[in-house]
Amino acid sequence: MAFDYKKEYKEFYLPGKKPQIVEIPPMNYIAVRGEGNPNEENGAYKQAIGILYAVAFTIKMSPKTGYKIEGYFDYVVPPLEGFWWSEGENEIDYSHKEKFQWISAIRLPDFVSKKDFDWAVKEVERKKNADYSKAEFLTIQEGLCLQVMHIGSYDDEPATIALMDDFLEKNGYDKDITDERRHHEIYLSDPRRVAPERCKTVIRHPIKKRES
Repeated sequence: MAFDYKKEYKEFYLPGKKPQIVEIPPMNYIAVRGEGNPNEENGAYKQAIGILYAVAFTIKMSPKTGYKIEGYFDYVVPPLEGFWWSEGENEIDYSHKEKFQWISAIRLPDFVSKKDFDWAVKEVERKKNADYSKAEFLTIQEGLCLQVMHIGSYDDEPATIALMDDFLEKNGYDKDITDERRHHEIYLSDPRRVAPERCKTVIRHPIKKRES
């Protein structure tokens, strides 16, 4: 049976509806950076997702191409993730999605090296005769975070974030969003197939212990 990161690492991908503190280890990603409204038809965000999945599945299917990755085992491609911020703002401004800045990403198995990643990008470029140079191999170390399962529309996230902020206030922590540590979302539902009110999204914020 293929290794499923969501099932094997439930503490990272399947939090409860109540906020919980978790220590996130360094992880490698396929990543594409961009800006603008993610709902824009044929916009930069939609194009980024296409790039991510093309590279992700090229790596997953690498044994069938004859390319050997040391330590490879069969796995389920991890869910789509996003790191978000609004230009010039401390908080995300949901009312102005055109100002969104983002890094769209898919986690890579630990056995995938930069060399393997570079091979996959060149391989998908060869097969599709297109430019995939926006894809990058990115290591992110989030460290101490607060996360929760948000169920519902993406536009309703501010209410869930308010619950997270309340938890931090009551438990002696502060949000620690910086240029290196971002608002993070993990998408467990496909919005094309799931009604907005049933969509499951992990919301994760970097935090630090409040100084006394």
